[in-house]
Amino acid sequence: MPTLLTLDTERRDDGRLMLVAAGEIDLSNIDVFVQALTSASGESPGGGPLTVDLSGVEYLDSAAINALFTHANHIHLIAHPILMPILTISGLTELVAVEPASPTSEN
Repeated sequence: MPTLLTLDTERRDDGRLMLVAAGEIDLSNIDVFVQALTSASGESPGGGPLTVDLSGVEYLDSAAINALFTHANHIHLIAHPILMPILTISGLTELVAVEPASPTSEN
């Protein structure tokens, strides 16, 4: 049974596209996440990296980390503070700009 994950796209104040995820990202729903990430990356014009808002995500497995690595050259992450250690240990923070979500934006 797939783990609950919601994905949405919205425009930031500067007009750039942002992918917003909430729930958990794991092997049961990784295909949907990768499809949304790929689609949003393709819709984001050359005006900078796609913002991926993971402030509503409290769990990522290795499949999710791999998907983020695959798109590392084209994304900027906003991450739930609980994800920061895994993003650091994986080395993703050395390739991608990652900012911890503010407490008011957490779900």
